[in-house]
Amino acid sequence: MVNINGLVYVVDDDASAREGLASFLSAAGLKAQTAASGEEFLAMPRAEVPSCLVLDVNLPGLSGINLQEELIRCGIQIPIIFVTGHGDIPMTVRALKSGAAEFFTKPTNNQQLLDAVRKCIALRQVAIDDRKQAVERLQHENVVLREEIDHAFMFEEVVGTATALKRVLAVVSKVAPTDSTVLITGETGTGKELIARAIHKKSARAARPFITVNCAAIPQSLISSELFGHEKGAFTGALQRRPGRFEVAEGGTIFLDEVGELPSETQIALLRVLQEREFQRVGGSQNIRMNVRVLAATNRDLQKAIAADAFRQDLFYRLNVFPIQIPPLRERREDIPVLVEYFVERLARKTGKKIRSIEKSAIDLLVYYGWPGNIRELQNVIERAVILCDGDTLSIDETWLLQGVPPNHSVEGSLSRKSPSEERELIEKALMESGGRVSGSSGAAARLGIAASTLEYKIRQLKINKYNFKKYLQDA
Repeated sequence: MVNINGLVYVVDDDASAREGLASFLSAAGLKAQTAASGEEFLAMPRAEVPSCLVLDVNLPGLSGINLQEELIRCGIQIPIIFVTGHGDIPMTVRALKSGAAEFFTKPTNNQQLLDAVRKCIALRQVAIDDRKQAVERLQHENVVLREEIDHAFMFEEVVGTATALKRVLAVVSKVAPTDSTVLITGETGTGKELIARAIHKKSARAARPFITVNCAAIPQSLISSELFGHEKGAFTGALQRRPGRFEVAEGGTIFLDEVGELPSETQIALLRVLQEREFQRVGGSQNIRMNVRVLAATNRDLQKAIAADAFRQDLFYRLNVFPIQIPPLRERREDIPVLVEYFVERLARKTGKKIRSIEKSAIDLLVYYGWPGNIRELQNVIERAVILCDGDTLSIDETWLLQGVPPNHSVEGSLSRKSPSEERELIEKALMESGGRVSGSSGAAARLGIAASTLEYKIRQLKINKYNFKKYLQDA
């Protein structure tokens, strides 16, 4: 509800009319001040801008019309209600053309004038609120623009020609022109946000905002305010109205990353948004219609979350209109050399280095590594290699890829501390015990306590024929 308890100035050279109207306005709950002339009004010190000005047209010295024009010239916007004892039509027309809100002749009907004053105050407050919202929206759009600029220089782009990736891009091209809700699933670091951006850029909403919300990075107590906005005073610290991400995304796309981390009460609110296409700000009662496409992503198994009562089944069905599964990097190994070259080129340019080639052994190591962190982990490894590279040929330290591998003591010793002949002996023993199998819980890699991809690399490096060891499994 608009506050109509504003400050009103009554400027009139008739003391009786001036004081009588001021008393009437004060009795109606308004703050009323008086001045006997335009010059006196301009000279008065004021702690707050008047919400309305009741102004006599025929003032001595600076007339009411001239005062109005002076305020306009100074850029001061105050709603003005003119009163006059003379039915001067030309003067009335001039006042209204200059932007007067109302025009009354004396003797005035005080109740009608009060209604006009309240209307002026209400309209002015709405205009102020609209300007505040416009400024807030601009600030949010500037934040979004900065995010867009940041992402324009991100290295993680959709690069590759693997069959698994081609299948994803094929369905992206089909769903992008629609307004369907899309649920993107996949492991951490597979590029779910990149796919969401590709959908937005290929849609009819491409010219409108693309707003990203990381649901896991926002405290649960603030996520509703972040998504839907809040009214002034909705909670401690809510000093003014703030639009949420859905409002900022109007006409565009909102991407809810890690949607599986939403608290239950926010899940209910999001379900309503998807069903009704409207929401309320926190602490508000007004329904706000929205025209926003929703894309969501998660690395969680939402079906398991539903079974554990951690995620609403009805919300899952609303989000899962068009599911897209992003393959992990280990399922598109043929793309790794292309991604490596891409990252090296971009990172070398960024660091001012000239890297002309990549060691073949480094490519082999990267291709056979399991990449639990997917493309993000690959980028980090390449960035480290570029920073440490002193020449024009890039190399990879294999120990960077061994972190986090659980130890297994079926075979004693650490390969990294063995000579090539001792390495060969340990690897051949593990292959013999596993019947030539490298991966799996009973494979040679598990027996050695190293990643399967690392073992594959060492087998190639030492020119061991793992297939020769299958006979040991058959004999067993």
